[in-house]
Amino acid sequence: MPLNHAVPIPDTEQRRAVGRARREAVSRSSHARCADRPDSFDVTGLLASQDVTRITELVPLRYERMLESPFAFFRGSALIMAHDLARGASSEIETQICGDAHLANFGVFSSPERRLVFDVNDFDETTTGPFEWDVKRLATSLCIAAEGRDFSVAQRGRIVRAAVREYRETIRTFSESPALSVWYAHLDIASLTHQLSQSFSDESMKQVHDVVRRAVGKTSQRAYDKLVVEVNGVPRIAYDPPTLVPLDQLVGRDPLPLQEMLQRVVGGYAESLSSDRHVLFRKFTPYDAARKVVGVGSVGTGCYIVLLYGRDRSDPFFLQIKEATDSVVDRARGRVSPRDPGDRVVAGQRLMQATPDVFLGHYHETGRDGTNRSYYVRQLFDNKGSVVIHRMDAEALEAYGKVCAWTLARAHARSGGSVEIAGYLGKSETFDTAIEEFAEAYRVQNALDFATVTATRDSSRVG
Repeated sequence: MPLNHAVPIPDTEQRRAVGRARREAVSRSSHARCADRPDSFDVTGLLASQDVTRITELVPLRYERMLESPFAFFRGSALIMAHDLARGASSEIETQICGDAHLANFGVFSSPERRLVFDVNDFDETTTGPFEWDVKRLATSLCIAAEGRDFSVAQRGRIVRAAVREYRETIRTFSESPALSVWYAHLDIASLTHQLSQSFSDESMKQVHDVVRRAVGKTSQRAYDKLVVEVNGVPRIAYDPPTLVPLDQLVGRDPLPLQEMLQRVVGGYAESLSSDRHVLFRKFTPYDAARKVVGVGSVGTGCYIVLLYGRDRSDPFFLQIKEATDSVVDRARGRVSPRDPGDRVVAGQRLMQATPDVFLGHYHETGRDGTNRSYYVRQLFDNKGSVVIHRMDAEALEAYGKVCAWTLARAHARSGGSVEIAGYLGKSETFDTAIEEFAEAYRVQNALDFATVTATRDSSRVG
């Protein structure tokens, strides 16, 4: 990088003024309104458009999981909300966003230093976009979760406002912090537990400790004990349909092409790792594989687990291989990402997470038929854990929302733009109130969409 003394040193106040100026074009209060939908807007059709690239026999399971509740539907319908957001008010202050920042996409896992940390943990939809898209999705998920617990309108509003206020104040703090301080900021579970203990009841803290306990137990060895059985003295991944099906037991499918594909991915993805992690990964030998169904919105996408062994049979290790497709954010905005989908997911995760998985990587290939396929790879279990949202009382949900909001602000600040965002948001509660109104309005819209898709579930257009 050539030195250029003529280039002005960055000026924080000038950048903050850029953010404040955006209020003239798009006021903070304008974010309260949900954009009107055109007459041609087809909720069922949008969801069905995603079914085309999914595994056919798993599509009914996708809808079964989505239609369990309005919150589950919200989790699985990120594409619908992305289209709604694309028509609404936009600050046009862009940063790396999660693209699907709902409550269930935050959780506990181990850092490379083996400390338990809390962070965003799903990046299938990550891309660059307006920062407020993530804030609106997080706020709306809080509102819908609160409704699912039968909390009052006042309680829902308080929970959402607390989270948005936490985001706004945290962004301002990071905008005034040195770049390296922002980059290294993280939320480890020890400090989080201490922080929550100051305001949580004993019952709420019991929930926190249960999450940590479950996370500590989710190691490769524990996964091995749960997922692997002995068949004639040979270890094999267990048959537990439809969630887990070994490749050679997939009905109507020749396992050989899938086996060959996974071998290519495992072998080729290692090249995306840093040199030291590449050496570490080569200590493991692939042994068995299975198709695995994960989440709600991801049901039907190509997802597989691979069992590997290190030193010997007492040293098991699991990788998860997931096919990556275009981000719903890019689809809704009519954009094509310059990155291959797997590369996009990995780059976004490495940028937004404070302590990404050391085995996180990607692989791309073009098939003989000219079809491009992209995958990202990560550890299946690494002390991962998540809260049980539907059991939270109002106090716990408010505190959890604030923790998620802090984490989201930190993730946005890592990729830059925090100064402009802070300038736009300001110190007043104008934005907080607007997002509270938006979340309540979109809660109603989500309920209507849930009812629409439920009513047409048995038609030929749905699952």
